[in-house]
Amino acid sequence: MTSTPRRVSRSGARDVAVPSIRDVAAAAGVSYQTVSRVLNESPRVRPETRATVLAAIERLGFRPSRVARALSLGRARGITVVTSNTVLYGYAATLQGIEEAARAEGMAVGVRVVESAEPAEVKQTVDYVSDAGAGGVVVIAFDPMGVAVLEALPDHVPAVAAAEPAAPDRGRVAIALDERRAAADATRHLLELGHRTVHHVAIPSEGGPRGRLAGWRDALRQAHAEIPEVLACGWDIASAYAAGQRLAARDDVTAILCGNDDIAQGVRRAVYDAGKDVPVDVSIVGFDDIPGSAFWTPALTTVRMDFAGLGRACFRATVAELTGQEQPRADLVAPSLVVRESTAPPPPFLKRPIPETRT
Repeated sequence: MTSTPRRVSRSGARDVAVPSIRDVAAAAGVSYQTVSRVLNESPRVRPETRATVLAAIERLGFRPSRVARALSLGRARGITVVTSNTVLYGYAATLQGIEEAARAEGMAVGVRVVESAEPAEVKQTVDYVSDAGAGGVVVIAFDPMGVAVLEALPDHVPAVAAAEPAAPDRGRVAIALDERRAAADATRHLLELGHRTVHHVAIPSEGGPRGRLAGWRDALRQAHAEIPEVLACGWDIASAYAAGQRLAARDDVTAILCGNDDIAQGVRRAVYDAGKDVPVDVSIVGFDDIPGSAFWTPALTTVRMDFAGLGRACFRATVAELTGQEQPRADLVAPSLVVRESTAPPPPFLKRPIPETRT
């Protein structure tokens, strides 16, 4: 999946493209290295060339980043990752991708954990990354804590968001995986097996027009299937188990889409404790394809997510922000459904009726 990282205004409208150092070079008819020398006040530039470059800078409204200048001088060799969690699979795998890409370029990675969305905690985090040196910032904005930091960052701090599609636009480069389509595909898989509808146990970050919740609803609407009440839970398996108990107590529940694989684990246990079998009585689909999900009993049908690729793309985008270069296209592996053993047709008496065809 190849996409251009989006940059949108804080009001939600798309910005006019921000001029880069290469735009200035093209307008002045010089190389971008020459523009860099002008910005760094190098004596190796002729006065008339300097004047031409400065005029192009003024005409385009180019504003060189203090961080990009520091990078060109060799003083900015680090990336700081802001995240609320370093253990959950999506966060950890994204962080791994950032670290691998940075290490390949000889850059260090620091991690700042934001523990809540309270104003004092957010301010402390923002102050830290703003004063931590002339490096770039990647905010893993999968939750309210990350989104709050992203919104509060000063404009002069070069930052990129690894965003859940539900994260609001904050005037920054944001890169996200296409979770809406993936959730729709997972839901359609269950409907095509014959289930009348698909129930959903959601993780906290699913709201918004581009997330997993939206894709689940898309597929149900397109199939003219009932859209059940969403069961929201936290990130912990215990809350997923409680949601699974509610669903397992109902005989009409035959298919469940879970917000991630950890949630699927809790729901699977609740179904087992209710004396029901997966997938004979209830089919379960997870999300993320965490390591080990293929070795559960039964092996979990789930959506594979390229979080490490997301992290690498965010690193490349941050370097572009630091250097004033054009944003690269984000080459991400599209989310894909991995069908294993936890899904099957429902019991015959609970199958979705086949629509009549008129001749």
